[in-house]
Amino acid sequence: MRILVADDDFANRRFLEKILSSYGDVVTVDNGMSAVDEAAGAMEDGQLFDLICLDIMMTKLDGYKTLEAIRKAENKYQLSSDERAVVIMISALDEVALDNIQVCNDYDAYICKPIIVEKFDVLLGKMGFHKMI
Repeated sequence: MRILVADDDFANRRFLEKILSSYGDVVTVDNGMSAVDEAAGAMEDGQLFDLICLDIMMTKLDGYKTLEAIRKAENKYQLSSDERAVVIMISALDEVALDNIQVCNDYDAYICKPIIVEKFDVLLGKMGFHKMI
């Protein structure tokens, strides 16, 4: 499984990389523009990401705009719904605040920071992802 994590906070990237490395190969980037570049490059090479985790409030390109650009690239490459990445939005905002600012609903789930590892593992399991180890 291939996983892309985009978060502009170094500690959050490392934390997510540590959690998700037991699920597959993790690529991390520190902004939305780099996430779009990584995802589009993966589509070009036929090495699709299975899971993408996007921080909502990032520099250069926020998580929603990043997701919009990734979905446009998936459409450009004519990916089927089964080939499209599962996307989890991550934010320090609580769920009520997220509902109030939601501008894009083309993601599969969101989780609030601080991330509780057990809760995150349950969410991943419900989405069909399982640890390799």
